[in-house]
Amino acid sequence: MDWENLRHLYAFAEHGSLAAAARALGVEHATVARRIAALETQLQTRLVDRRGRRLLLTGDGERIAAIARRMRDDADAVERAAAGARSELTGTVTISAPPALAAAQLIGPLVALQQKHRRLELRLIGESRSAALDRREADIAVRLSRPRSGELIIVRLGAMPFRLYASPGYLRDRDERDWSFVGYDAPMAQSPQQRRLRAIAAGRAIAFTASSAELQQAAARAGAGVAMLPGFMADDDPALVRVDKDAPPFQREIWLAIHADMKTAAGVRAVVDALKAAFATGAD
Repeated sequence: MDWENLRHLYAFAEHGSLAAAARALGVEHATVARRIAALETQLQTRLVDRRGRRLLLTGDGERIAAIARRMRDDADAVERAAAGARSELTGTVTISAPPALAAAQLIGPLVALQQKHRRLELRLIGESRSAALDRREADIAVRLSRPRSGELIIVRLGAMPFRLYASPGYLRDRDERDWSFVGYDAPMAQSPQQRRLRAIAAGRAIAFTASSAELQQAAARAGAGVAMLPGFMADDDPALVRVDKDAPPFQREIWLAIHADMKTAAGVRAVVDALKAAFATGAD
């Protein structure tokens, strides 16, 4: 049995199309189709049916894909167990975190750690989505929402205060009742800070939306409106002023998570300890 053929079938089942599976695997969609066809030949079983321009799994295809998923999960568990058994500060540790937070508060302690332990390789991924720790998409996840599922060890690192900021010119030229706001676009429309911004706007327009805090900061600098931004980004920005100086900040907690299988991995422990120490000394 060729595991690569099974892996391509699983990717097709997971992502729903040849094109999406190909993107996930980093191959051409024709390769995915060829691998699935080879698996059908090996098993002498039809695994997919063509419906118009779409390919759909047959009942047998769904059952085989489920077995492939379990095999993938077992392989991931073996990798986690092996990584967790390492006692030396070597190898690669991957950290997933929101981009703005990663740039402002994780880079410093991570660089200091790597310079102290030269054989340790650190890979920092800035992303808003939650990396799957059970699949080793990352070894450590730093998030603004407490993870609720999985065999995870979870640590609270601190809190991120959000406040309102705008350019001095924007505030000078209009009354508060005429303010418009800068916020997130659709994928982040239900984030806690966006819900809070809508409550503050109280019917006033959120006239400019963007996909990241960095873009919102740039828009506020340019006079697009009032933005709700993390203090670590905007407090020292000379092009912005705080609007709500007397109001308590809106805060989101910062959480760190690792898979339970990785708790004894020396590199992972070192990164966790470095981040905990950094937040304890002033990142909260």
